[in-house]
Amino acid sequence: MVFSNLFFLYIFLPANIILYFAVPSIRMKNAVMVCFSLVFYAWGEPVWVFLLIATALINWLLALHIQKHLEEPDRLEARCALIAAVVLDLSLLVLFKYTGFLYENINALFGTSFVGPGLVLPIGISFYTFQIISYMADVYRRDVEAQPSFVKFLMYVTMYHQLVAGPIVRYRWIAQEIDHRKSDPAEVWGGLCRFCVGLCKKVVVANAAGKLAGQYLDGDLGRLTTAGAFFGILMFTLQIYYDFSAYSDMAIGMGRVFGFHYMENFNYPYIARSVTDFWRRWHISLSSFFRDYVYIPLGGRYRHQLRNICIVWLLTGLWHGASWNFVLWGVWYGFLLILEKTFLLRWLERLPGFVGWLWSTLAVLVGWSIFYFVDARRLLEFLPILFGGRLAPDPGLWVTVQNQIFWLALSLAFCAPILPGLKNLAARYADGEGKQAGVVLLQAVCCLLLVMVSTAYLVGQSYNPFLYFRF
Repeated sequence: MVFSNLFFLYIFLPANIILYFAVPSIRMKNAVMVCFSLVFYAWGEPVWVFLLIATALINWLLALHIQKHLEEPDRLEARCALIAAVVLDLSLLVLFKYTGFLYENINALFGTSFVGPGLVLPIGISFYTFQIISYMADVYRRDVEAQPSFVKFLMYVTMYHQLVAGPIVRYRWIAQEIDHRKSDPAEVWGGLCRFCVGLCKKVVVANAAGKLAGQYLDGDLGRLTTAGAFFGILMFTLQIYYDFSAYSDMAIGMGRVFGFHYMENFNYPYIARSVTDFWRRWHISLSSFFRDYVYIPLGGRYRHQLRNICIVWLLTGLWHGASWNFVLWGVWYGFLLILEKTFLLRWLERLPGFVGWLWSTLAVLVGWSIFYFVDARRLLEFLPILFGGRLAPDPGLWVTVQNQIFWLALSLAFCAPILPGLKNLAARYADGEGKQAGVVLLQAVCCLLLVMVSTAYLVGQSYNPFLYFRF
């Protein structure tokens, strides 16, 4: 089940909201959230839901064991329990996500013909694995108390709003809200509005951009012009941003409806003026995870910084997928960040901001090219075309741009922080009870229009994937 699905929009989510607010106690509300989350996950993964529950149970028990033995002389036992949990969680991730990749490379290297187990990748395993690891590490560091209730811990792990594609939510951020959260009407309304915006971003923009990207990037590259290559990768650049940020918007919005506050996962990354700035704005929950649980423990910027950057970006690439193009994508960004750390960032800071934006945009376009093409031969064929290898007229592209010019202009414009500006303008206008009511009415009308347009698109669309579900 996906959020941009008519069954989810008109049956599953309303039923969850009605039942959640119908029960009186926080304990019952938690039980409602667990039940709906398990149904949501089992809808697409009827077998792997048991793996998810078993993983949560084992980690819950190990966390309690860690907390019990944090004091000396038992701290070694706590460390062993932490290592056991991390090894278990990462082993499951490797088993399901990377086994086929390992078999392919062993066969290619040694000329063997081993056949992998052919396991289906459980949806969201990369996200919930990192959430559990962050919880175990925080318990060991004494940043949080181990959760004594398995039902509450299971709710944290399985919360369907962010289970399958993030943001990666750390337990300590919502620990208090598990037991003490209130259904504030303003928060509920704000959450619903955020969900509607995310839904429209996904259905109206991301899906359309994905179709256009496929038309130019999936066909015969021998007939692709430089202009077509640029347009195709630009469409994928829009698709992956609007797709993933839309999911985060919907997850954050639904979290607010039920009293949870998740961190922002995107901060307009395409206005970044350096690669470093881009990664402070893109997939913030993943970047902060690697910073706090890998980069800093390795020594951060104080000890072996360049080595630490290489390790982090190799892992970041692998996290995104079991393919060499993802490894190369991680190496690409690792190289650029080392370049900026050593000298380039100081130069960019002295130049006009537009130069830094051009640098960041070029780096991102190349990065998304590497990300898109799993086949290395197609990537090596595509990059020379992108950089001017086929400067020929493209009448078909010109027609496409003319037909999509209004949609394209709006999509590019909203990559900049226009919505926050409009919200601030509305907040300054809403000075008084009557004006506030008018703003709320305007929000309601806009949200209704967004839902109606999204529904109309969904009725006629067959292309409706969430890109990050495969990670």
